[in-house]
Amino acid sequence: MTTITPSNINEYIAGFPPATQKILEQIRATIRQAAPDATETISYAIPTFSQNGHLVYFAAFKNHIGFYATPTGHEAFEKELSIYKQGKGSVQFPINEPMPLDLIRKIVEFRVAQNLENNFFKKLAAPAKRALAAAGIQKLSDFEKISENDLAQLHGIGKNAIDSIKKAMAESGISFSN
Repeated sequence: MTTITPSNINEYIAGFPPATQKILEQIRATIRQAAPDATETISYAIPTFSQNGHLVYFAAFKNHIGFYATPTGHEAFEKELSIYKQGKGSVQFPINEPMPLDLIRKIVEFRVAQNLENNFFKKLAAPAKRALAAAGIQKLSDFEKISENDLAQLHGIGKNAIDSIKKAMAESGISFSN
């Protein structure tokens, strides 16, 4: 690998031998398929994908690919990742074995949904947050338990909040109860 810090993922990948480049491109393509709206950047001098916050990072080493979906991606897939060597917030996929691309895809999809949910509630105005908390709504999937009319009746929920909620629900494939 080159000692110059790459400014983008293409430069990062180009700094490795062809066999490693192929693996890195497979991982990159898998992430892109799971998170088509994510942006690619270099953070901590390694490839990083972000969408409503950082999703995952990856890095090539001599004998493995480091994959970082900290902290929750590793926690949520603890059983599936248990067969790989791990560190705090990292997992090592041996470079001489097939990459677990399906597992990487699942982890990225999980992180996309999680970031959407986390950022959604942060963006709501304080009255809407209080109204939702009082109604016991703490995550997007909780909206499946109520109707749109029930939501509109909550004190503190205005048109902007309803529009934001409906948009986030649509992006997550969630719908109101009837």
